[in-house]
Amino acid sequence: MAFYECVYMARPDVSTTQVEAITEQITNIITERGGSVHSTEYWGLKSLAYRVKKNRKAHYVLMNIDCNNDAKAEMERTMSLNEDVLRMLTLRLEEMPDGQSIQMRAKARGDRPDRGDRGDRGDRGDRGERRERRSEDA
Repeated sequence: MAFYECVYMARPDVSTTQVEAITEQITNIITERGGSVHSTEYWGLKSLAYRVKKNRKAHYVLMNIDCNNDAKAEMERTMSLNEDVLRMLTLRLEEMPDGQSIQMRAKARGDRPDRGDRGDRGDRGDRGERRERRSEDA
């Protein structure tokens, strides 16, 4: 058995209960084939960086799975046939992660994930310093 991390995006017009039903369907596929789902996290309705199948938002769900290749292949096949699933990504992990994901920790702390590494836009002091250095070099 191998450890996998699966993230899928569901259409924004489906309800949260329908997203939970998709997660339950995937969990049933995994457990019927001898695997287990260690944890699931619903990250919520988030904006996309670019349009995916004419959608600007999507429901994100993370699942940590311990299963064999047959169960993973069936899970991916089922998700690819489901019209409510926009995209999915399954990664193989060396070990099962403990605790919450980074997304859930940031949500609990109240961080603003939309800012990323850009920082505060009001602070533009280093641009002026670069211009001064360029004028000194000339």
